Amino acid sequence: MKKQIKNLFHFAELDTKIILGLMSGTSLDGLDIALCKISGNGINTTCELLQFETIPYSNELKNELKTIFCKEEVSLEKVCVLNNFIGKHHAQLINQCLQKWNIKNEEVDLVASHGQTIYHAPKHKHPNSCYDNATLQIGDADQIAVNTGIITISDFRQKHIAAGGEGAPLAVYGDYFLLSSEDENRILLNIGGISNFTFLPKNLNFAEVICTDIGPGNTLMDAYIQQHFEGLQFDENAAIALQGKVNDDLLNALMVHDFFQQNFPKSTGQEIFNLNFIEDALAKTKGISEEDVLATLSLFTAKTIANAIQQNIFEQDFTIYTSGGGIHNPLLMLNLQNELPNIKIESTATLGINPNAKEAILFAVLANECISGDSEFYTSNHKNIPIITMGKISLPN
Repeated sequence: MKKQIKNLFHFAELDTKIILGLMSGTSLDGLDIALCKISGNGINTTCELLQFETIPYSNELKNELKTIFCKEEVSLEKVCVLNNFIGKHHAQLINQCLQKWNIKNEEVDLVASHGQTIYHAPKHKHPNSCYDNATLQIGDADQIAVNTGIITISDFRQKHIAAGGEGAPLAVYGDYFLLSSEDENRILLNIGGISNFTFLPKNLNFAEVICTDIGPGNTLMDAYIQQHFEGLQFDENAAIALQGKVNDDLLNALMVHDFFQQNFPKSTGQEIFNLNFIEDALAKTKGISEEDVLATLSLFTAKTIANAIQQNIFEQDFTIYTSGGGIHNPLLMLNLQNELPNIKIESTATLGINPNAKEAILFAVLANECISGDSEFYTSNHKNIPIITMGKISLPN
């Protein structure tokens, strides 16, 4: 133990670290592994992506996770055993990648593990109970630390909740550290299973930063595809949606959900935006083809994103930089541009950040802050965003 504490202190004092960021999102499609070279901390942070790979989950593992994912009633035994299994499985995937990249485990200073979300329960989802914000990610970090031999930082969302946040979104910290600019106002828009954005003002005043979940990203379209088109996980290149037409009745039924009337910032997940959400809206309409449903879901997703931006951002001049799986959906991106016709929309690749790796990179940044964060940033103030370092530390032995 003493040796590991000394190692931790040594890494904390390093100006440059090699950190492996892990991200597995609500799409349940696999594990993103980003090997990052991170220097500095706080607003002086820089990051170079050395290697990146997404390793898909097997269909068997996806199906196992779906038995406990976003469900109010599940097998506690299944939660228990999958917590250990996911941690050990992620360790195995790390070892495979490092071997493939010809990198020794001891050359990596830290692993930053987001874990696999299985339930997100902000207060607004259960407003009449005595319970506060809560969220749960599985994938035991001790399994990762022991089976890779690398100090692992995990469970980032719990400190956010303890400090008064909802546990999401966490992108704001890394976005602010890595991507703020004095030359332009920026919106960092991530379209994963759930969509979220961070607004970064060019005056660099953190008190003016806005970060919030928006609503569905890919989750509704993917869930509908998986239910109605056997063997497909998503609508590749929007090929099916492009065959359909938007149904206004369905679109209106989708738009009236109470979540969209709640104040920003807020967080959400597939606990709300799921197949039941679609079926409830379809029950208010008649005779819609599957292609039309998908075309409508695409426009609905774009409208919720555009509405959130328009309701929160009053500057006349800003650029949107996108990341996440949704950027590969041409119809969704076309709909978004049509909803925001005067706004420039680019990929984060323009800023030197791989849009597929961005979330994994941001958790590597959070791990760096966990052990090295000591900048003046942590004396700043923001009424909606906790100013804290996050993460729990697991030692290999």
